[in-house]
Amino acid sequence: MILAKLAYKSLLNRRASVFLTLFTIAISVMLLLSIERVRVDAKSSFSNTISGTDLIVGARTGDIQLLLASVFRIGHTNNGVSWQSYEYITNQRGVKWSIPISLGDSHKGQAVLGTTLDYFEHYRFAKKQNLSFNQGHPFLNINEVVLGSSVANKLGYKLGDHIVISHGMGNTSFHHHDDNPFKVVGILNPTGTPVDKTLHIPLAAIDLIHARASTKNDEHDEHDEHDEHDEHDEHDDLIGHPKQITAFLMGFKSPLYTLQIRRNINQYKQEALLGIMPTVTLKELWQMLAIVEKTLQLFSAIVVLVSLLGMLTTLLANLSQRRRELAILRSVGARPWQLFTLISIESLLTTLLGCLVGCALFYLVMYLGAGYLQSHAGISVNIAMLSYYELTLIGVIMVAGFIIGLVPATRAYFYSLSDGMSIKT
Repeated sequence: MILAKLAYKSLLNRRASVFLTLFTIAISVMLLLSIERVRVDAKSSFSNTISGTDLIVGARTGDIQLLLASVFRIGHTNNGVSWQSYEYITNQRGVKWSIPISLGDSHKGQAVLGTTLDYFEHYRFAKKQNLSFNQGHPFLNINEVVLGSSVANKLGYKLGDHIVISHGMGNTSFHHHDDNPFKVVGILNPTGTPVDKTLHIPLAAIDLIHARASTKNDEHDEHDEHDEHDEHDEHDDLIGHPKQITAFLMGFKSPLYTLQIRRNINQYKQEALLGIMPTVTLKELWQMLAIVEKTLQLFSAIVVLVSLLGMLTTLLANLSQRRRELAILRSVGARPWQLFTLISIESLLTTLLGCLVGCALFYLVMYLGAGYLQSHAGISVNIAMLSYYELTLIGVIMVAGFIIGLVPATRAYFYSLSDGMSIKT
């Protein structure tokens, strides 16, 4: 007890150097916990991008390529799925629901998705959460659009605004469909998924604007007659008569139907199709990114190691300046093992305080950065108590700090009284 009090007083007496050491450890602990929490929550958010969907069907390509294109709006598929195949497959026994999606257009760098009203009813994210509206309602007419939350916030759109869709994905647009402006009728609540960065329009609108663009150079009379006929029909039908779609999502009444129909899709002879189970493919994708995960963990370990080596350097430097202090303690009866214990307690207290301050900084950073990570990276940060693994990491740091402190403690043990009292030049 006396040694602990003496160690505390000694740290206060050297508060400037102790503060720097403590701050270094705190920053390393904060970085370690932050990287670990973001890593875990990123993996969770990544896996929760789509939920409750049993199959994703598209043109035959790689499993991961189809998943990235249809769910994450990354890349594209080389071919589409014919509408005839879509209707044939979705009419099979055991199919509970299906959502056709058509991609390939954009608006100011944001993806445009053509779909049906089933999208707002059956699409799920996270733990089977359904889409909800912050403002407005789903599209009910062919010239209406529903915006993801990020699109509305980033571009400053509100209900009633009119926007123009462009052909081409990302920031590269090959043609602007100026003759078909869309009215904003709904804005979705944030989901932390690619839905937030997507504009949703009726499937029939995709076919209509492309049909108009392709017939721009036809004769005026035929063009007008074709447009009037199509527009009249399409306003009554938000699906229209598309020739093909990019992909479609499916839900089944039983997992047995999932496996059976997936096998039939992959053996479909009418056209080359691929059916993937999103949960399985997401795991495969994360395994591919394991190198990134390991790199983050390695970076965290290096930061902690550097901070502990900094503490060792500081303790050794201070120890050289404290020879007279230790010699005085020996002269008043302190034994070598007591000096050893004193230095060990000081290093342990410094590490403990550094970990506590680091935890406080960690929660502060998570609280301040949660909104940014949600809106810009789609990572839903869970600001909760430290997990067992995170507590284990802190325990490892404490043990490492104690072991580091044994080095100067051992040197103090062997300092002799005469060595401490003598002045060396």
